[in-house]
Amino acid sequence: MSKTTDRLSVKPSFTATMPSATYSHGKVVPQAVDLEEAVLGAMMLEQSAVNAVIDVLDNTSFYKPAHQKIYKTIQKLFNDSEPIDLLTVTEALKKEGDLEIVGGSYVVANLTTRIASTANVEFHARIISQKHIQRELIRVSSNIIEKAFDEKTDVFDLLDEAESGLFEVAEGNIRKSFEEMRSVVKKAIDYIDKARSNDSGVSGVPSGFAELDKVTGGWQRSDMIVLAARPGMGKTAFVLTMCRNVAVDEGIPCAVFSLEMSSVQLVQRLIAAETEIDSDKFRKGNLKDHEYQQLHDRIGRLSKAPLFIDDTPGLNVFELRAKCRRMKQQHGIDMVVIDYLQLMQGGSINGGNREQEISSISRSIKSIAKELDIPIIALSQLSRMVETRGGDKRPMLSDLRESGAIEQDADLVSFIYRPEYYGFTEHEDGLDTKGLAEFIIAKHRHGALGTVNMKFIARLAKFADYNTFADAGFDSLSPNTDFADGGTITRGSKMNDDIEEEGGSPF
Repeated sequence: MSKTTDRLSVKPSFTATMPSATYSHGKVVPQAVDLEEAVLGAMMLEQSAVNAVIDVLDNTSFYKPAHQKIYKTIQKLFNDSEPIDLLTVTEALKKEGDLEIVGGSYVVANLTTRIASTANVEFHARIISQKHIQRELIRVSSNIIEKAFDEKTDVFDLLDEAESGLFEVAEGNIRKSFEEMRSVVKKAIDYIDKARSNDSGVSGVPSGFAELDKVTGGWQRSDMIVLAARPGMGKTAFVLTMCRNVAVDEGIPCAVFSLEMSSVQLVQRLIAAETEIDSDKFRKGNLKDHEYQQLHDRIGRLSKAPLFIDDTPGLNVFELRAKCRRMKQQHGIDMVVIDYLQLMQGGSINGGNREQEISSISRSIKSIAKELDIPIIALSQLSRMVETRGGDKRPMLSDLRESGAIEQDADLVSFIYRPEYYGFTEHEDGLDTKGLAEFIIAKHRHGALGTVNMKFIARLAKFADYNTFADAGFDSLSPNTDFADGGTITRGSKMNDDIEEEGGSPF
């Protein structure tokens, strides 16, 4: 058809604005143009059709460019709370200068004649969405195939690009539908009943630290937990001790993504804590015979623990999501630890500054936690402002490094603070600071804030509940010392039950 043909005198063909790439690999590209016409027509006839479709489709879901422009106009009218019908859509297209591009008022009016009922409009919309996903998969796959034949292509970069492209297709098109109140209430009641029947008061994944679990109720599913501290405070030591408690004592599968230390280094730390042999002796190889025997006697449970360590350097969010999905499917992991957040990469994010990249990483971690319904504990660095500040140098939320989005996305933000590190010999409560560590809960979306006193054993890179050591005579405190006024709860640590039963010393 000639471009000069009068569109009002001759009924235009709907294929006039069809994309040129109608065929791919000798086959017709997936499309449902007739359904696109029916959906657009229904939206201009009934408000109920707009409500049913508006959160299912985006303008890119449509195959024909003309249909994309019409739908985008309907979206704009909807967002502006303007009425949507044949006349308002036509007028809006005219104002935007798109009316002639889509084929004129005749084409727009003809859309409303394509349907007899709007009853099945949502079903039609979902078919359009499926066709769009198929086209996107073809586009991504074709691009990957083309680059795979190029000898100059870096295969690992191509793998990242493939995963990134597939992730974008899924993220952009697959959305969870709403749930009726009845089903959500039932889930909430089931959750409450389960917590009520649990004598320990722990409804989430236990940390193995009795005092901490009493405050948090365990790490809750779908939560993003941020643990921040300055270097040398013991962030990695804390999460390793916790993972040991979770995997060995509770038998709960968990995964550790270590971007800073190698898997062998982490396991050496775990072995040192488990066997109570100084980690220096492992590095130097000067173990005595009885220590070597002790090593083999005590690592049995650790070697069988469902603990998975990934030390891939420069991990990006797409790799993290893919690996978490695989481990959830294959091993049923119920907790993930990331050490640490600032060493991650934003994947396909181009341009922008580091703050924007960290913000994107933070949102992705929260998204993964919700998708897999597991708690994710992300370690984070604090800014140097802590060191330059006067007083006791206790960390604050404003000290989180590089992005305020971390604080915003996290369900729980906590800090590790050791006054001994800064040369303070006496705590404000009169406690001896030797080996004293504070677990500070500065943000807690589901519960109370507070500070839990803990014991840090530097030579073993290991944490434990504070009162366990006081009761055992390793501290000058009375076993009945009450720290409730300071927000600290003190009870025995489950982690050290095995040690005491075997007659070993926590030191």
